[in-house]
Amino acid sequence: MQSVYAMLRSGSDNITKEKEFLNANIVKMYELYVINLQLLVEIQNRAIKLQEKSKKKILATAEDLNPNKKFVNNQVLLMLKNSSSLKKHVEDYKLDNWKLDDEYVQLIWDEIRTSQFYHKYITSEKLSFDDDLKFVCDLFKNFIAPNEKLADYYEDQNIGWSDDIPFVNTWIYKQLKGLKAGTSFVLESLFKDDDDYKFGKELFEKVMLNHTDFEKEIIDKTPNWELDRIADLDMILIKMAICEFLRFPSIPSKVTINEYLEISKDYSTEKSSIFINGVLDKLQKDFTESKRMVKVGRGLL
Repeated sequence: MQSVYAMLRSGSDNITKEKEFLNANIVKMYELYVINLQLLVEIQNRAIKLQEKSKKKILATAEDLNPNKKFVNNQVLLMLKNSSSLKKHVEDYKLDNWKLDDEYVQLIWDEIRTSQFYHKYITSEKLSFDDDLKFVCDLFKNFIAPNEKLADYYEDQNIGWSDDIPFVNTWIYKQLKGLKAGTSFVLESLFKDDDDYKFGKELFEKVMLNHTDFEKEIIDKTPNWELDRIADLDMILIKMAICEFLRFPSIPSKVTINEYLEISKDYSTEKSSIFINGVLDKLQKDFTESKRMVKVGRGLL
């Protein structure tokens, strides 16, 4: 959607260049996923360093000498720390954000360690993997995902990340919740298979090559609307849906409609989903009756 919007707004006709830009954004989104996971590791490392430093005080207290190690021994955080795939990706792509900008690690660690949430965890006598997992999931959900300063930092690093943050945070949270004791943490692939990888590029290319024809379809179904009254993003989302209707036979039409309605709720105007739903419903019926839309496979009603 963003790439279609950018290309139409710029008036560019270089699809190859824009596809390269799309691919670069996909790579950067995966980078955000890895950096956010590595942040959890660095927060734990910060806690370890603090305990080691406290032991070296001239007037060290009993607590300094024998600190509570429940957080630094959290099984889920250690699983992330020992993940070979996470380490390798960070090293291979030189993702040294938390070394260059370690003040954000300190910022979040300070918020965590001074919270009642943290105090309740380290003073609890429960030592199970499930308890450690629940703590890490809640920590991510309540301290990292909604952190506005961290979001501002990510946006400064890459303007496209401002849109990627909700997706990446949801992705990480779901992956964390699915971890099991006795296993290793492995970075997930952004795509489930090669077809999934190709889909985005093909959708972008087919929308751009046929967008004027798709626009005529929209005009035909909105006779009471002037073209300039339809929001740019609404027009793009409907064009993308038409493309899925007519050019991707394996995607059920209901899935297409639901997906674009959800996207419109996040990115377009307050009433866009109602307008888009009405137009897509008319187009779906028309394409079905004229047999221009032919779907194959399961779940196509």
